[in-house]
Amino acid sequence: MTSELETSNKEQNTPIIEPHLNIILTTDEDDERPVYISGNFNNWVTQDKKFEMEKVGQGLYHFKFEHDFKYPKELLYKFTRGDWSEVEIDKYGNRTENRSCEQQNGVRKEHVAKWRRNWLPFKPNFLPIVKLISEEFEIPQLNKTRRVWALLPYDYETSTENYPVLYLQDAQNLFNEKAKYGNWEIDKKLAVMSEYNIGKIIVIAVEHAEKDRIKEYNVGNTVLGNGQGKKYIRFLTDTLKPFIDDNFRTKPERENTGIGGSSMGGLVSIFSGIMYPEVFGKLMIFSPSLWVVPKIKLSFLDMEEAQDTRIYLYAGGDESETMIDHVKNFKKRLLKKDSLSDKMKIRLSINMEGKHNEVYWSDEFPKAIEWLFYSNKEE
Repeated sequence: MTSELETSNKEQNTPIIEPHLNIILTTDEDDERPVYISGNFNNWVTQDKKFEMEKVGQGLYHFKFEHDFKYPKELLYKFTRGDWSEVEIDKYGNRTENRSCEQQNGVRKEHVAKWRRNWLPFKPNFLPIVKLISEEFEIPQLNKTRRVWALLPYDYETSTENYPVLYLQDAQNLFNEKAKYGNWEIDKKLAVMSEYNIGKIIVIAVEHAEKDRIKEYNVGNTVLGNGQGKKYIRFLTDTLKPFIDDNFRTKPERENTGIGGSSMGGLVSIFSGIMYPEVFGKLMIFSPSLWVVPKIKLSFLDMEEAQDTRIYLYAGGDESETMIDHVKNFKKRLLKKDSLSDKMKIRLSINMEGKHNEVYWSDEFPKAIEWLFYSNKEE
């Protein structure tokens, strides 16, 4: 007969199996950002509240799958801080492969050495090829010349691919390490994105007109006076784009062509999309100076056959008292026609701490690239 003591010992030595899968995550590098699990079970959504981990201590996180969770045969996943720009990396700064698990109960322990922050760090061998197209590119519409740059994918010279194109204003502040107010670091951001196969685009960067910058980016007669913006936009569409398409391996269609900028550069990019919707199918608009012309005429909304357009709108809460109201109103006006609601895809991103400077536009750049060129998400 088994003694009570033997029975008690057996009970104590029997392992307790958790009926649902629990993931325990430790990390050497911790901060205030939440941690999410992203995988093949939720279409790799990076900020899915249903899969946010609970922080139970410094560098210690826990997640338990619900009792009715449908496990795939092989669970594939990664940990992120809420975005692919904030994904886990190894201790050397390299990307990590997908984690794999066939377990459906019990406890699984995982560890993350480091996290990306705003896509960095980057690997030099993925940096885009920076090419000065011309010191004095002719702008016949304004009887001026301008320095124009191309940032080509890192493997452009060894591949045969054709690439989408993004035209950006204010080239002086996009990748110049000596820029007076800092720069967007688009070269570094594109390097990291290329490592994940989502940053291989051609960027055409046009320098601004220095003392005439505002005049050149000002479209029509506004509170800033009579601008030259319409002529500048015709330069982009009628002179520069044909040259780029003739001399580089581009995808010239509107759905593969974007334009963007910040502040007044954002404003002239809005007008470019309004005036030439047949040319630009993607707009990257950061902190636009909508106060200059708060009631932009959206005549292109009356096109008989509206075409799919994606617009990434960003505003910072610490820029001005009216910045956020202006961009929200602009989005509302764009979507006010029911006939366009399924054609106009707008992502509005607001950072309440954001200031009117290159640091915050740099933060937003890779997120905008990913959504504009590599995502099917509507918002």
